[in-house]
Amino acid sequence: MEFLSKFGLSGLFIGFCTFLIIGLFHPVVVKAEYYWGTRCWWIFLLLGLAGVAASMYVDNILFSSLLGVFAFSSFWTIKEIFEQEERVRKGWFPKNPKRKYDF
Repeated sequence: MEFLSKFGLSGLFIGFCTFLIIGLFHPVVVKAEYYWGTRCWWIFLLLGLAGVAASMYVDNILFSSLLGVFAFSSFWTIKEIFEQEERVRKGWFPKNPKRKYDF
């Protein structure tokens, strides 16, 4: 932490970690919709709320920022889960043969 502050790299580190967090959520959206459909949206709501609470509790600005990014990425995932279902309906992503779809 001191190293990042000393050399002015905190912003770049937060940006890099934000990139990784958002990038990791993409395959999570695809897999979650494939296995559970849209009914798993509440898990991401709980993760987002937990991230918000943790971000408010943590004093360290670096960790607090990353928890905030995680929280709002979780909230964004709720929207993406429903959009992923639409992409599956259009045939852009494969359907899970073990699941029954409404469309």
